[in-house]
Amino acid sequence: MEKEKIVNNILKLKKEKNAIILAHYYQIPEIQDIADFIGDSLGLSQQAKKTNADVIVFCGVHFMAETAKILSPEKRVFIPDMEAGCSLVSLCPTEDFIKFRNKYPDHKVITYINCSSEIKAVSDVICTSSNAVGIVESFAKNEKLIFAPDKNLGSYINSITGREMLLWDATCEVHDILKVERVIKLKNEYPNAQLIAHPECKAHILELADYIGSTTALLNYTISNQGKEFIVATETGIIHQMQKYSPDKKFIVVPSEENCLCNDCPYMKMNTLEKISNCLEYEVNEILINEDLIIKARKPIEKMLEISKKLGF
Repeated sequence: MEKEKIVNNILKLKKEKNAIILAHYYQIPEIQDIADFIGDSLGLSQQAKKTNADVIVFCGVHFMAETAKILSPEKRVFIPDMEAGCSLVSLCPTEDFIKFRNKYPDHKVITYINCSSEIKAVSDVICTSSNAVGIVESFAKNEKLIFAPDKNLGSYINSITGREMLLWDATCEVHDILKVERVIKLKNEYPNAQLIAHPECKAHILELADYIGSTTALLNYTISNQGKEFIVATETGIIHQMQKYSPDKKFIVVPSEENCLCNDCPYMKMNTLEKISNCLEYEVNEILINEDLIIKARKPIEKMLEISKKLGF
């Protein structure tokens, strides 16, 4: 089915089924262009909660669609490809994490939204890269904390807050793979460019960055900043929005490999227009979570949203 026919079919099905399409910044440009809302984890979580649609098609990875279902259990939530996972989820098995948490019963648990519903359910509060520092700082200075599952993000938060949170040992394969040597090479090639980086990157890269922030924060920085060249240390998908908002500026992605000019998340790129059309038409790949788990996992997410609202996120 050619692209125009697929898009028209998606638009028709959306209207028929009162559906909304949410797309993460890391989706392919074609999906971003048909989405009703584009954002990062926090923005999409908030949108999922307030939408009046009966059906949510979540173009992202599995844990994101789960979060939408947890916040809106009365809605039907679908994901174009059920196999679209996340390295942080797979590197934080529920049973192992519970054993780790039980070793430190006097610690509160803050978990990054990039985790399974089961991990959320055993957490005190969730955070995203947008609000992680604020969430951590909402706890008293003497509060003992566990941060999971991204150790790079946790380490970054420790460094700027002076905390000593215990960190679970997992990383995002898309950000952790980036090498400081490639960053330095690009900085030499583009001496006038600013390096902007996602806090899931390794500390050595963050130390070189002119600006560190969530995907949305990185986008907003490139819009408001007067600079004309940016070296971008995150997933390639965000470049589509950066170029749309700032067509006169140059964006160079820190490559994951020597022979490419990209850094793609293989899971994010599993979603396609045809898969969106199929899941709407045939109602396949629906996210189903039992009620007890929804109740337990929703509590720390709602606490995050409550704190974020107070902080102005």
